[in-house]
Order: sequence, then C-alpha cells, then structure tokens
Amino acid sequence: MSEFSFSPETLHELATDALRHAERSGASACEVDVSEGVGHAVTVRKGEVETIEFNRDKGIGVTVYLGKRRGHASTSDFSPASLKATVEAALSIARFTAEDEAAGLPEPERLATPEQAALDLDLYHPWPLSVEQAIELARRCEAAAFAVSPQVTNSEGATVSTHASHFVSANSLGFMGGYPATRHFISCVPIAGKGEDMQRDDWYSGHRDPTDLSSPEAIGDYAARRALSRLKARKLSTRQCKVLFEAPLATGLIASFVHAVSGGSLYRKASFLIDSLGQRIFPPWFRIDERPHLPKGLASSPFDDDGVATEARTVVDEGIVQGYFLSTYTARKLGLPTTGNAGGSHNLIVAPSPGAPEDFASLLKEFGTGLLVTELLGHGINYVTGDYSRGAAGFWVENGEIAYPVHEITIAGNLKEMFAGIEMVGGDTVTRGSRTVGSIAVNRMTVAGN
Repeated sequence: MSEFSFSPETLHELATDALRHAERSGASACEVDVSEGVGHAVTVRKGEVETIEFNRDKGIGVTVYLGKRRGHASTSDFSPASLKATVEAALSIARFTAEDEAAGLPEPERLATPEQAALDLDLYHPWPLSVEQAIELARRCEAAAFAVSPQVTNSEGATVSTHASHFVSANSLGFMGGYPATRHFISCVPIAGKGEDMQRDDWYSGHRDPTDLSSPEAIGDYAARRALSRLKARKLSTRQCKVLFEAPLATGLIASFVHAVSGGSLYRKASFLIDSLGQRIFPPWFRIDERPHLPKGLASSPFDDDGVATEARTVVDEGIVQGYFLSTYTARKLGLPTTGNAGGSHNLIVAPSPGAPEDFASLLKEFGTGLLVTELLGHGINYVTGDYSRGAAGFWVENGEIAYPVHEITIAGNLKEMFAGIEMVGGDTVTRGSRTVGSIAVNRMTVAGN
C-alpha cells in the first residue's frame, strides 16, 4: 500500500492513543475512526484536458460519551497535540449536551469479533495509473463517442478517476477493525444534434478492480448511441399509462424504499412506510436480499460504522417487509435490535420477476405499450406521504417496440401505490452503488405533457 502516507499500524496506534486519552480524561465510552484517502481524476473535453484533480486527505473522528451525553469532534492533524485537543473538544461538547437514552456504544455481543472484522472481501485493487495514462483513456473514451456519428457534435467530457483509501475504527469495548479499499470510474457525456434539437446522455463504469471496468471505447460508444437515440424527441399528451424505469433509474426506486424504512425516517415519523414490518408492500413474488460480504462489492463490509458485524439477510420476501435498516442509535429509538446498517445498506439485490427476460428487446416486448423512462430530473419525492413527481425523458413504446423519443414530461404517482403496482423486474441488471436491479415496470402512473 505504498500510495498511502500512513501504515495500517500507524492508524491502529492513533486510534489506540485516542481511546486511551478519552479514558484518562473521564469518558465513560469512546469510539474513534481514523482514515486516509488518495486518488486523482482527469476530465477531457473535445480532446483537450479540462481538469486534473488530485486528492489526498486524512482525518480522525472521535465520539465520546459521558453517560448518556454524547460529543463528537474531528481533525485532519495527526499530531499528538491535535489528537489530544480533539478528544478534549469532544468531551467539552458532551458536557453541554442533553442526555439521550438511545446514545452509547453497541451491545458488546453485536460487535464484530476479530475474526469477523478481518474478513477479506477483496475490496483493494490499486490502479497504478499515471495522470498521462488517465488522460489517454479519457481521450479514447470521448473519441469513441465522436466516432459514432457526425451528429455527435459536442461533449461535456469524459472522466477517468481512481481512488484508494484505508481506515481503522475502534471503540472502548475492545472492537478494532479496518481495511483498505479502492474504487475506479470511467464516464462519458456526449451531446448529439444541433440548434434546438440537441440531446445529451451519459454512461459510466465503476468497480473496485480496474480490470472489471468496461473499455473506454465501449463506454463512449454506448453513451453516444444513447444521446443519438433521443434526437427528434416529442412531448406527450397528458395520460395515464404503464411506466418502465430503465435499470439505472430503477435503482433509485429501491433507494426510495430504503430511505422510507431506514431508522432515521421511522423514528422521526417522517416516512410513508411507518409500521410496515411484516406488511406486504410489493407484489407477492418480489424479493430483496442484502449481501454485505460479496467479494469486490461496492457496498461490501464485514462490519458497519458502529462496528456491528454485518450479516446476509432477506429484506423483502414474497413482497413482505422482513426488516428495516437500523443503526445502533436508531434501533434503540424504535425499541428494536440493530440490523448492522449504520452508514447505509450493503449490496441490495432485487430478484428478477419470474420468467422475466434478460435482454432488453425481449423486456420491451413483454412490457407492451407505455413510457420507457431513461432520465429523471428534480427531486420531487415527499417521503412523509409517498407522493412522487419527477421531470422525465425517455421513449414511447408501442406494442413492444420503441416508437419515438419523448422529453419535457412529468411522471407522477405515489410510491406506496407504485411499489404495489410493480408488474415486472427485468433480468437486465445493473449495479449502482449499493443496489443491483433490472428495469422495473409499474402498472400505472400519470404522465403530464402537453
């Protein structure tokens, strides 16, 4: 791990020193996170280098408890004096903070054991990519987009980035764990057409291991074809119809479900899915699994941000909610056990519906007639009521065939009704962050246009 300035042993020592100082200063409990990250990104636009960004950051976060009072402070200075001052600052904050019965470290039995914390999930794949090499990859990506057609007239650029990090988390109950991880990314955003008929689209590939990335030429080519397919877009008259969310956008629907059944939303009563545990929210065949230990997974981890061991589980089975997404704190607020989701969900996999096609052409034939959505605009989601309204663009589909592109429309519905009205989940799965899902067809939404 030569790209890092600090060894894992140094991060361990810093965490241990912070815990020791907190104990000596009177803290009843303490947790520490020490991390370092390094990487760079380049963007090329129309063959010329537009940006080169380097990042090298480090930080220590200290949370102390004085009984049920909590204080937190952080620093990017790893010196002994700064570490001591950070602990003292956290203690000072705790002294002036109101007591919170839900505050505190996890139950000791829920913490990852040393063996669990050391589980190797194959997350670290450094990419010895020089800036010059990154520029060349970005140029190849963008050039492939321009090569598709003379109608590809402009570009918002192609970007290549690489990032590596490592961290150590520890607490005064004896937990200590950490690991290195990498994430690499290639993207392209071409613009097709001219005058008033111009359309942009994008595509990207992101993985832990650079050898898993799509080729820059394939990314640029596909992004350009997506942009070209949207030329001569029309508006639609207002109607109610079936809506097919393309797989990358379908991951957003799953993200909305996760938000609604996460502890913060639930204990604040700011969710349309309050008390949904054990309730059928989706169709009887619908299933979501959480798999935190997938090798190379973008959201894999042997433990969560609280140090709680992660476990594989089924979140939705036969359409019924089997579990929420809870941290130690939010679980206590709800009177439930933690689910090991402090920091978010871990590799959610939505099973395709029974008999769902894997190729997109067959998927469209199964879908029949309705709106295929390939782009969403705005953030019109009310998580208290479930009301959903987003600007959209995509294609009108007639009898299983794309008829023409559409734009400047709005799609509206209610998430609870949308979830219940899911007719199909395709086998054309993509992974975006912590979610893997195929295209999702909803039986009825309002489409507002002309």
